[in-house]
Amino acid sequence: MKFRTKSIHVGNQRDPQTGAVVPPIHVASTFVQPGAGEWGEFDYSRSGNPTRKNFETTIAALEGGSGALAFASGMAATHCATMLFSTGDHIVAGTDIYGGTYRLLHKISNRSGIETTLAAANDLDALEKAITPNTKMLWIESPGNPLMSITDIKACAAIAKKHGILLGVDSTFATPVLTRPLELGADIVMHSATKYLGGHSDSLGGALVVKDQELFDRLYFIQNATGAVMAPLDSFLASRGLKTLAIRVKEQSKTAMYLAEKLAADSRITRVLYPGLSTHPGHDIAKQQMDSGFGAMLSFEVAGGFEKAKKMAESTKFFQLAVSLGAVESLIEQPASMSHASYDREDRLAHGIQDELIRISVGLEDAEDLWADLDQALSQ
Repeated sequence: MKFRTKSIHVGNQRDPQTGAVVPPIHVASTFVQPGAGEWGEFDYSRSGNPTRKNFETTIAALEGGSGALAFASGMAATHCATMLFSTGDHIVAGTDIYGGTYRLLHKISNRSGIETTLAAANDLDALEKAITPNTKMLWIESPGNPLMSITDIKACAAIAKKHGILLGVDSTFATPVLTRPLELGADIVMHSATKYLGGHSDSLGGALVVKDQELFDRLYFIQNATGAVMAPLDSFLASRGLKTLAIRVKEQSKTAMYLAEKLAADSRITRVLYPGLSTHPGHDIAKQQMDSGFGAMLSFEVAGGFEKAKKMAESTKFFQLAVSLGAVESLIEQPASMSHASYDREDRLAHGIQDELIRISVGLEDAEDLWADLDQALSQ
């Protein structure tokens, strides 16, 4: 099956009892067992739920994995991956990562004695130099958040294999429509299902997808033991979102390219960060590992500094001022004061996240309407 066919049919078989083409939502918290000490496929919804399994089956197929686990949020999924490790272990993460991941690694995981070093993931030499004898995992994002850096996933996989460590990829921005990290050698793919997978700003969830059964079993043990699982309704909404994922992402990517070109030609903007532009330093790698577009996220810096950028972000009409991304409606935010406010300011500036940076998530509105909105906001 091709991608779009998988997204509609895998994990979405009709209900055998009623013939319903949409599987029902199973809200039961517990399931009757065939006998004492005899276990059916489902026993307790923390351990497994039919509706959650449907979503897990679909996203595993779309990513080319052997199994997937659905979580209560993207951060719960990322946290599960870090709980593979113990006191004294070390993680190397990219510098261009979500603020919540930075907070988890530096202010939660470190409490368990798991240390983290940040290195520019698009600088393979710097990334490899950061690896120590205690390093257990590389964690990268491509495109990165919020600077849209592009990391060579296949090259990172080779580095990880050389050092006998795991490679985890937060692929929320790319989605499996554009990039499938497992096919490039990654061990773990993470998605904030709240974003493109759900696609409508009405559900919360996360997912981990892997190929290796032993790694899947380790992650499942942690998930079951800690309990941060995706709820049945969110699982249903995420499954529904996957059915239109390819169409949405490709159309949003087209609009993002249009806006990136308009912004790049505008004197009120000092820099545009979008991998679809030939001037982007990661453009050639993006062409190799991204299918059918360069994503619907882009960032740019507004001439005049923090206050002008803040005013611009507060002046849009179609672009709504909010964190999150990946839905049908367009969103705008200022990372320094919003999505990446959890960074220590010195770290944020050191890694290139400037005060005047604006990040937009391009939705499904008309491209010309969205440009007119940005234009009038910049005029404010």
